[in-house]
Amino acid sequence: MDAFLVVGLGNIGAEYADTRHNIGFMVLDAWAQASDTIFTSGRYGSIATVTFKGKRFTLLKPSTYMNLSGKAVRYWMSELKLPLENLIIISDDLNLPFGTIRMRKNGSSGGHNGLNNITELLGTQDYARIRVGIGNDFRRGGQIDFVLGSLSDDEKKEIPGICDRVIDGIKTFATAGPDRAMNIVNTKPKPTV
Repeated sequence: MDAFLVVGLGNIGAEYADTRHNIGFMVLDAWAQASDTIFTSGRYGSIATVTFKGKRFTLLKPSTYMNLSGKAVRYWMSELKLPLENLIIISDDLNLPFGTIRMRKNGSSGGHNGLNNITELLGTQDYARIRVGIGNDFRRGGQIDFVLGSLSDDEKKEIPGICDRVIDGIKTFATAGPDRAMNIVNTKPKPTV
């Protein structure tokens, strides 16, 4: 069975649970819940396993805090003996409007500390990542407070739909390849109104 490591970036602890920086955790929580599976504590993080069309996905929520996410990624890639092309990282992105999703096969960290650390510890930026836009509606100097701030009520309403789109993208990535997945995920959904 083809195996994949899907890492949702975030920070552990109740105070971070519904913050913008934890969108990676939110996606994995939604996927585990929809699959009737639960996370268990493992080395450097919580893990859950889901399957889809003959593919096995290990979902990882690192417990290392965002800036040291690479430790957890490197450990689990080695533990699961996976090639780099079977790694997908989900992170928040200040440079994209809220709810916009961008999947790439590789690329720079865009200044994201979690991606920086993963790239540093893996020694390459050739891994797939899905960036979820959180917008950048903050005053100069307010970036940290914004990123670690709670989602607004309107934003919270959009999270289930965003999670579904990311999960569909990952399933497509595994079953039909990254190019097909990027075509689907990187297309803005039509308004439901």
